[in-house]
Amino acid sequence: MKRIVVFASGSGTNAENIIKFFNHTKTAKVTKLLCNNERAKVFDRCKRLNTNSLHFKKEEFFSSDFILNILKEEADFIVLAGFLWKIPEKIIDAFPNKIINIHPALLPNYGGKGMYGMNVHRAVKENNEPETGITIHYVNANYDEGAIIFQAKTALNDTDTPEKIAEKIHLLEQQYFPKVIEEVILSTNG
Repeated sequence: MKRIVVFASGSGTNAENIIKFFNHTKTAKVTKLLCNNERAKVFDRCKRLNTNSLHFKKEEFFSSDFILNILKEEADFIVLAGFLWKIPEKIIDAFPNKIINIHPALLPNYGGKGMYGMNVHRAVKENNEPETGITIHYVNANYDEGAIIFQAKTALNDTDTPEKIAEKIHLLEQQYFPKVIEEVILSTNG
């Protein structure tokens, strides 16, 4: 059984969905959740789901090997579920094609630094896009530029607000993210 470490920064709905999904498979298990926001609601979810979690500071992530060492001990795969910091190259190098992220738009559109959450949905609305969706991709050294694994689309209409767009994206995330993670794990030999 493979081990997944999830990174999150916020409320943790995707993290909870992933934890619950893998609690019912023989493919993998979420061994730990790492979070850079000590007030994040995701900690409450972890407590309720009996999942080991840890808050970490910026220095521990970027300036030392503290997080890298945890990952080397506890992860075969890393999943970013609403995690907002750029992953250091030393972690990317240690886990090639083993770090998976979800983005709330159809990359390469609406990606890059600062393009997350409602920022993305507002930009999609402002540009009157006829559709949007999710992109699940590998993480590389640049924001939202790793190889695309999977995309799913949803149609938009003129009356969709950014909040309504967010709801549509959330449904896609909940439906596809855990299943695609499992497919990646099953298709990998290590």
